[in-house]
Amino acid sequence: MAALESWHEEKQSAFLYRVLAEAESGNARARMFAQLADNAEKQAGMWAERLKSAGSPPPSSFQPETRARIAARLIRIFGGRSMRPMLAALKVRGLSLYSVPSLSSGHAMPTTLSPERRHRAASSGGSLRAAVFGMNDGLVSNTSLILGVAGAAAAPNAILIAGLAGLLAGAFSMAAGEYVSVLSQRELFEYQIALEKAELDEYPEEEAEELALVYRARGLDDADAKKLASRVMSDPKSALDALAREELGLDPDDLGSPWGAAGSSFAAFAVGALVPLAPFLFLTGDQAVLAAAIVASIALFGVGAALSLFTNRGAWFSGLRMLAIGALAGGATWSVGKLFGVALG
Repeated sequence: MAALESWHEEKQSAFLYRVLAEAESGNARARMFAQLADNAEKQAGMWAERLKSAGSPPPSSFQPETRARIAARLIRIFGGRSMRPMLAALKVRGLSLYSVPSLSSGHAMPTTLSPERRHRAASSGGSLRAAVFGMNDGLVSNTSLILGVAGAAAAPNAILIAGLAGLLAGAFSMAAGEYVSVLSQRELFEYQIALEKAELDEYPEEEAEELALVYRARGLDDADAKKLASRVMSDPKSALDALAREELGLDPDDLGSPWGAAGSSFAAFAVGALVPLAPFLFLTGDQAVLAAAIVASIALFGVGAALSLFTNRGAWFSGLRMLAIGALAGGATWSVGKLFGVALG
């Protein structure tokens, strides 16, 4: 990274830390962000001296980028917690404090669960949840589409073609959206971790001090925070992992595969969309429509019951609620299709 770019990055970080400190108004996070601002100014001063030594002093005044000014305004309105994704892209540290309880709140810092185990547990639960929601999207959207076309009194072949088109269009749309989402997140993570590695190589003592600030804001006293930060920083690999997790709020293991995410989304949506379409492969006319409505209703209830695993609601309540939502969507599209069928017929 060029020295001038590094100087500007640290100055901008200091600007955002001060905004966050003002937004937090006097709590432990506010003190940490204020100290991080001082550290960033110190590191900016180091880069300024390096520029002067090379015969190219930094600009006489600093102006934050437009996106940093937008982020600052949004922080003042909504607070730092809701702006975490944007702040991560701007390389603001200490974001993990918004998701992990501090010691002062009565919750101890986790010590028995390794990062790898945490990652596997979160990843498996998140993948299952995404699969259930993907199936639900395919089920509701394609059931509504098929009933809408059937309501217009379309020929069986037209209903089948419409259902297949809905399945493929929805599955490819879901896959493309998930691919772009995971790829963007992966690129952001890799960029942030690379910057953190460069800073760790450049000034390890300052990075250790910043890590200690995070631990102190979690509730550790000054001596214990410094001792823990020193122990973590003794191993370069562990140091980078800890800095990414604690300062940036990122998980180096949670980069994900864009192609894997796209394939999973495609499959989950396609499975859900195939349920109301399947009867039309074997039946025709009103029998096929009735069968589609029945199997879709059973599947909707089952998906709703499965979602209760993530909402802590009763399985019957969640299942019936999802069935009611699907029935409303399907009934509305059938009515619209019926209306257009009569008007155009």
